Amino acid sequence: MMSDERFRLAVERFDAANSEDPNRELADGAEQPKELVYARRMTARLDRFRPDAPEAVRLAARCQHIRRWTIPRTDYPSGREGYRRWRTDLARFHADTAAAILRDVGYGDEIVARVGSLLRKERLKADPDVQLLEDVICLVFIDHYLAGFAPKHDEETLAGVLRKTWRKMSEDGRRAALALDLPADLRSLVERAVASSAD
Repeated sequence: MMSDERFRLAVERFDAANSEDPNRELADGAEQPKELVYARRMTARLDRFRPDAPEAVRLAARCQHIRRWTIPRTDYPSGREGYRRWRTDLARFHADTAAAILRDVGYGDEIVARVGSLLRKERLKADPDVQLLEDVICLVFIDHYLAGFAPKHDEETLAGVLRKTWRKMSEDGRRAALALDLPADLRSLVERAVASSAD
């Protein structure tokens, strides 16, 4: 099977899985499954940020949150340790779920392993493809989710989250973040986080 056909089938299967999300989000004037909206935003951002991205990164971007709702945060203890366990289990679950689909549509062990490594964020900062995926994740958060996230948290918590987000990004990612068309209040939040993250 041609690689283009495998890729198309994989995206269809990822999207079918995420279409089962019972959580809804308003996007393009209609309520849609939340994780399907997220997957499409990831692809759109990657296409703008790095249109020549490798196939494995394009696949990982599309399934970054695949079936995420099936492992809710509330199943884990509150606090930082519980959060870390949840995130680690989610990354493993996303990688395993994606692997089954990728094998089913004809991908071999090499690309399956590569997508899994990307989804588990292995060697962030050292692996340029993992860094690329992380940049896209951060850009999608700032562009699409920061506006909803900000009112739910106090200024100190919000500043901490933005500083951590900034530290995860490459210089290219940071430039892209500062070029986003954000409302003035959100741009101010990002700029303050950037200033406080400066070495």
